[in-house]
This record gives sequence, structure tokens and C-alpha cells, in this order.
Amino acid sequence: MPLLRMPNSAFHPGHLVMVDIPGRTLDSDTAAFLRRHHIRAVCLFRRNLGTEAEVRRLIADLHDVLGPHALIGIDQEGGSVVRATFLPQAPAAMALGAIDDEAVAEAVGAAVARGLRSLGINWNFAPVLDVNNNPANPVIGERSFGADPARVSRLAAAWMRGSLREGVACCVKHFPGHGDTHVDSHHALPMVDKSMAELEALELLPFRMLLSGPDPAPAVMTAHIVYPRIDANHPATLSRPLLTTVLREAMGYDGVVITDALFMKAVHERWGHARAAVMALQAGADMPLAQGSVHEQSLAVQAIEAALREGDLMPAQVLRAQARLQALSQRFPVAPRPYPSDERAADDVLMRQAWARGLRALGGATPPALDQPLEVVTQASVASDGVSEAGVPADRVAALFARHADVHLRTVPDLTDPAALESPPGYTGRLRVLVSNQRRRYPAAAAGWPVDLHLVLWNPFQAEDIAAPALVSWGYAEGALDAVRRWLAGELDVGTGLPVPLCIHPRPAP
Repeated sequence: MPLLRMPNSAFHPGHLVMVDIPGRTLDSDTAAFLRRHHIRAVCLFRRNLGTEAEVRRLIADLHDVLGPHALIGIDQEGGSVVRATFLPQAPAAMALGAIDDEAVAEAVGAAVARGLRSLGINWNFAPVLDVNNNPANPVIGERSFGADPARVSRLAAAWMRGSLREGVACCVKHFPGHGDTHVDSHHALPMVDKSMAELEALELLPFRMLLSGPDPAPAVMTAHIVYPRIDANHPATLSRPLLTTVLREAMGYDGVVITDALFMKAVHERWGHARAAVMALQAGADMPLAQGSVHEQSLAVQAIEAALREGDLMPAQVLRAQARLQALSQRFPVAPRPYPSDERAADDVLMRQAWARGLRALGGATPPALDQPLEVVTQASVASDGVSEAGVPADRVAALFARHADVHLRTVPDLTDPAALESPPGYTGRLRVLVSNQRRRYPAAAAGWPVDLHLVLWNPFQAEDIAAPALVSWGYAEGALDAVRRWLAGELDVGTGLPVPLCIHPRPAP
């Protein structure tokens, strides 16, 4: 029996929980689990996405099980964080920050939404509002529009306008800001020792802009970060002072608040799925993202039911959350619509043009002559870290130099190993090109590595680690690689203007 009754529908604790599912098809056991717990929200990850036809079938099956008020979410930010890689691939936010053109940002946001809407996905966990003012940040990087909160606000608002116009809900993240951390909350619990006044002066500016006004962001995702001067005992995801006092009351936000994934170690190792799900709702969230095993997801639902029964959650709290989620699903229904081939092709051209416009050369970088003998050093392969897609494999790196006549490609297991730049005999006299195709930064000693040209295909701050002229692409989608190929062949000029400070340091004297 349902615990509570709303005017036209029964309430179940599972209505408030978003889960993930195994595999690329909806198997009978998973369907039964979703029905049994009255789940309405599922987040899709790369492991769930096969061919486009398979994805359409999966979403249709999910819609059938979840019901008319289904919420099907995905991380389709652009750059390295995309799940549906068969759709036109959007530039990273920082590439759009380099272009700094609101019209381009809005067009890209609309194109991303058109692709998702064609599949039946109605909720995109983007855009990122984090102000990346910390070069050591291990998880945000090029996912941010830049280091200036005004630029982040303008471009993210434009991106969101495009998405909402095409019928896909946005979810801005990660409140109140993940840009100034040096710890990845997937692996540990970050702490940002800033006062409320300091947050108001930087991190909160984009959230204030996009969470207010006549058409605020329909949803916001929380950060698993402790701000000890505001709440010393809880990360923002579980913090009533941040989610209720700041977000709900001081900022007046009445849209959906969803947590970042509770399986992330920052939360899971301290509170676990079940307790954290209840604590998030108590703090002011509407939907815990209970990604994990079926057992863990079941515990989250059961914990909410028990908290209601025992008075740890008040009926008014969950009814408000239910109403917000219901309104979101009604405004953005799961309603696949056609994606004509000409429109899709135009969106692909838009994305590629934006990648090319965002390309930046630093430190006087120029493309090597086509007849210049080259030694190209890169990492053999880069696995997905669970947030970003897998990096650029060596064969795709080699293809960047297809127009060059004499290229020796040398792959290494780990590009951050100092031995990576120890050339074997026979490479003397070649211009050395280092191709950085991984997120991790280099050791301090790398500043003295003998490199003539540095191609930075992922973490833009790696340009500062090597004392060499650099080309920064902000990502490695096909559009980015195509732009790099054209620049290497001397066919593409690059723009100026950077969304974050990047400085190429002189190479130390031998």
C-alpha cells in the first residue's frame, strides 16, 4: 500500500530515487525491480549505450516500465564527458569558453538537446557551472567554461537556453561549486575552506544567475564537497545549511535538486547509500542518485520508507519533492521525435566548426613542415576513468600526422613516466612532438623534458607542465582531432583569447 496519497496519484518512496541499470537491454529482473519499487528515474551511462537502434529500444522499454512521468537522465556535457558518442559530439565547455560567443554556445546546447530528444532522453546533467580557478583540479578541467564567473554564467545560460528550447531539461552542477578543489570526489572527500562571502564572490555567481529569473534552470546537482565554515560535518549533498538555508531560502530556488551519485567514495564510504539518501532529502534535496548494486538501490528506497514511518522525514518534505519531480517530467516528457538527416548533418558541421574555432596555439607554436622528420611520443591507450570517455588511442594519434612524410610514432605505457622521453637510437635530429592524451598532470621534472611541440588533447593545464610551444584542443572528439589535423597540415589558423590563464614557461637551461 502507498504511504501517502497525492490528489491524483499514489506516492511511493521509489518515486524520489534515481537508479542506474546494468547492460544495454532491459532484462526481466531489472524491469521487475523497477516496477516493484515504483522507480520513475534512471540514469544511463556509457555501458548502457550500444548502437543507436539499441539505445532507442532500451529507452522505449524503460518508458514502458517507468510510466508516463519517467525521467531518463544522462551526462552529455560535451568534450570528454559524453555518453551517446554516436550523436554529433559537442565541444567541451572550455572550448566554448575560448570562443566566448553566446550564439555559438546556445546553438551547441540546442544541438545536443536535439540529439538526446531524438532518443527519448529528457534530462541532461549539464551544463557545468563550476568556475575552474584551480589548475590542479583533477576532475573539472575543460568541463568548465573557464576561470571567470561572468563568462561561465553567460555561456552556460546561453547553452541552457538552447537545450530548453529543444525540450530537454538541464541540470546545472555542481552546487555550490566544484572548481576550486584538488581532490576528485569520486575517490575522496574534498574540502574547500571558504567563507560564505568568498563563495558569493566567485562560485555562487553562476548559480545565482541560472537559478533565478523568469526561466531558471529546472534542476541543479549537488557537490560532494565539505565547506567547513558553513557546515563542518557534511558535504553539500547532505548539508541542510547549504541546500535549505542557502539554496532554497536565501536564493529562493524551487526547482529540482538532485544529488551527485551516492556511490562516489566521498559519500558512500562515510554514510552509505541508505543513510545518505535520507540525509540528502532531510537537507533539502528532492532526488538521491542511488547508483550502485540492486541491493544498495533497494536499501535507499527502503530507508526513505522507514524514515517516513519513523518520523525522520516529514510527509510535507516528500510531497514537495514529488511535486517538483512531477512538474519536471510534465514539462519535459519522454517523447522521442525525428532527427532528420539534414538537421543532424548540420549539427555535426556546427560542432566541428566550434571545435576548430576553439583551437589555441601557445608559446609561438607553429605546425611543423610536412617534410620535417618527426618523433611523435604518446601514450598507447587511455582507459575511461568512469567520468570521461576513454582517451585517444595511438592509432588515432598517428592519423593526425597523415600528411607528414617522415613520422616515427613511439608509444609508451605511461606518458607521465620520465622515461617516456628517453628516445632510442635512431631518433636523433627529429623534431619531437609530445601528444598528451590523458587527464593526469605531469611531474614537476617534466618542465625540463626535451620537447619541441606539445599537442594537448585533454587536460589544458598540461600545457604548463612542459616548457614547449603547445597546441590546446580542449578535448579529443572527432571534431577536435579533425581541427588538430588541419592545423598540423597548415590548413587552419587559430584564434586568440583563453578561458583560463595558461602560460608556457621557458625551458630550463641544461
